[in-house]
Amino acid sequence: MMFRRFLQRMTRGRQWVAGSLAMLVLSGCASYVTSDVVAFNAWSTSASDRDRTFAFKRDAQQQNSIEQRTYEAQLADELSRYNFRQVAPTSAHYDVELAYGTHAGSIVVQQPVYTDPWWPGWGRPGPWWPFGMMPTYVDTVLPVFVQSLTIRMTERANGKERYKVTATTPTARQSLPLAMPYLIRSALADFPLQNGTTRQVRLPAELRGQVAGGAPPSSNKKAAPAASPMRDDVPAASPMRDEQPAPDASPSAGR
Repeated sequence: MMFRRFLQRMTRGRQWVAGSLAMLVLSGCASYVTSDVVAFNAWSTSASDRDRTFAFKRDAQQQNSIEQRTYEAQLADELSRYNFRQVAPTSAHYDVELAYGTHAGSIVVQQPVYTDPWWPGWGRPGPWWPFGMMPTYVDTVLPVFVQSLTIRMTERANGKERYKVTATTPTARQSLPLAMPYLIRSALADFPLQNGTTRQVRLPAELRGQVAGGAPPSSNKKAAPAASPMRDDVPAASPMRDEQPAPDASPSAGR
């Protein structure tokens, strides 16, 4: 009887652990945040640092948005690493536009289930089986949210599009502000990327729960060290790249 109760407790414990592990995979508890990045480039080879002035261009919904201004401040800080300066719109060489959003989806996770081996009429115990019980597997549907950011840069004088990049990352929470610092850093890592580049960028997940102040530094050699006091001084992480031209790829817009 005591052995039976012990095995029942172990069975319930295994079910709880299996479910917990599946949730941890999607709960943002990983040590890295991975983003998919797609970039299109028509950057002028004659452009100099003197031309790297910009102003943000907003649509009607973004005009009075506090959320928009929060993301603009983070992006302006990141662009400054590449010698861009934010100036008055009348003096800007480039217009910078943001599109962002959250798209809900789902993911199917297989979980092992250990059932109780004791049932009415189970009979006398047989030989001892030293390898434990074999589990069955069930499919569990869990929610996932894809956070996206598109950055578009155009010449103010003629409206020519010079650079467009989209970064997306899946999360278990519907919280774009938590993902935005990583999306910005991933989108601009190694700026400017070659036209049609698709790749993945991994960043250490040190800033979970922090909205402002940017993401931790990447291994981008063109970027200056982080100077904001709101950032954690941590070693740089190497982006995990898988670069290849993607002429048919089309970045997903945000809102």
